[in-house]
Amino acid sequence: MANGTGSATLDFGAYPGANEASVVVTGLGSIGASAKAEAFFMRTTSADHTLNDHVYAALLCGLSCGEVVAATGFTIRAVSEHKLQGQFTVQYVWAD
Repeated sequence: MANGTGSATLDFGAYPGANEASVVVTGLGSIGASAKAEAFFMRTTSADHTLNDHVYAALLCGLSCGEVVAATGFTIRAVSEHKLQGQFTVQYVWAD
């Protein structure tokens, strides 16, 4: 069962965009050094993209989490074969 959940913003930048983006999630005072985290796209909106854009982003972009720091947070990394642009909202869960 998850200890915590939340959302973060990945920013691939302005046109022409990038193949990679990352965001450092902080403020997780109860996360442990051995915690496992997972990030995923949901049908939501962001400053730059629609509900459907987020659905397609899930097909185009792989997400991974790492660099867990106890009582602080972790990093979400996104990689795509295609250049993406603008900001996407991702959701995350973590458990110790």
